Amino acid sequence: MKKLTATLVLFVLCFISCKKEVKTETVTEPKVSDSIKTEEPVAEKPADSAAVAKAWQDFATPGEPHKWMAEEVGTWNCEMTFWYEPNGKPEKASSVATIKMILGGRYQEANYVGKIMGAPFEGKSTLAFNNASKEYTSTFIDNMGTGMMVGIGKYDESTKSAEFKGEFVDPATGKKNPYREVYTIVDPKTRKMEMYDIKNGTEYKSMEILMKKK
Repeated sequence: MKKLTATLVLFVLCFISCKKEVKTETVTEPKVSDSIKTEEPVAEKPADSAAVAKAWQDFATPGEPHKWMAEEVGTWNCEMTFWYEPNGKPEKASSVATIKMILGGRYQEANYVGKIMGAPFEGKSTLAFNNASKEYTSTFIDNMGTGMMVGIGKYDESTKSAEFKGEFVDPATGKKNPYREVYTIVDPKTRKMEMYDIKNGTEYKSMEILMKKK
């Protein structure tokens, strides 16, 4: 019995001495923030209400440019000449334009009625002077298409003319082409409008309208 007890004690001592301690290391992963840091918006300085009100009042009030636009109110006979290609044969047509000011004298509207190549022609144009940008904007639509021509330009007092630039889509190619328009005050009862297109990289006059006030 003593021998058995001694053997068991010896076995336990050997087990304890041979046992290895296993250490578990805890790995701490860096925290990943799921929020995105954004910059705080800079607060705009409050606008002065009186200054804002005056700016809008000035923007809405017709000025000197609108006066000469109003001078064109009335009925005009228009002799039109078209060139379909550089140095091409000119085609003639005629129309009558009725011009009026609309929306409290802020915009000019012109309605054209006539014939082009024997077909009935109707057209409508608007002219605006933007008091904020100091530019003119001209638009034109007619019954011979579904597009609108929009040109933006400025008036030169020294030449008594305004030059507009814009783009139109060629129905045959589907591409945008630039155009240039020059509108000249010849005398109090005469106006001339010249349209220039680009073909094969070369600018040429494609239309001229000589307007005579009745």
